[in-house]
Amino acid sequence: MKKILIVEDEFAISQVLKAYLTKQNYEVVQCYAGGEAIEVFEKEVPDLVLLDIMLPGKNGWVILKEIRSLGSCPVIMLTALGDVNYRLEGFGEGADDYIIKPFIADEVVARVKAVMRRVSGEEPSTINFGKLHIDFIGHSVRLDGKEIFLTPRDLSVLLFLAKQPNQTFTRDQLIEHIWGWDYDGSDRAVDLSIKRLRKALADWSGDEGEIRTLRGLGYQFNVHQK
Repeated sequence: MKKILIVEDEFAISQVLKAYLTKQNYEVVQCYAGGEAIEVFEKEVPDLVLLDIMLPGKNGWVILKEIRSLGSCPVIMLTALGDVNYRLEGFGEGADDYIIKPFIADEVVARVKAVMRRVSGEEPSTINFGKLHIDFIGHSVRLDGKEIFLTPRDLSVLLFLAKQPNQTFTRDQLIEHIWGWDYDGSDRAVDLSIKRLRKALADWSGDEGEIRTLRGLGYQFNVHQK
């Protein structure tokens, strides 16, 4: 059983995260003060840390640096700070992912699983969603045996969504992960990319899956069977 350390001073948020992670068979340890985080970290030796930035006693940036001085345990930052510079700082200091509050607990669980797969080398090289075949290593997509040709950006969007099926991502999240933190164009680029992908996958059976729009939430690679 993988162990997750939650360093979060808001009790309600910590409890919700614990409930969702426990349901997914993770062992969960909680810490509510920054000043105690490293002591708990060294005692419990977690497999991943969910780390809030604004903490009493010691902030998340300091704790992240201390964790990195001790090893390579993956760390996902949790914060209400939406400014790009804060996110850049997090990755610059060695954060593995960054989630902005308010968030959906299911999304946090999905991010935890994704980071766990990445660090353990368990990400699949290929996967089938019905007649849709995606090769993540070869960067190719086939539908019913026929190759589908996509622009590099559209392919990146599809690969990202397909690695995390049935998870919803906002435009901002897709821009951050695919276009990059320094992208200063319109978020309409995401909508246009999704539109092109839907056109390219027009012959993919709706009984097997689709790229869904969840109004007010974002986009989801929704699959019914693999």
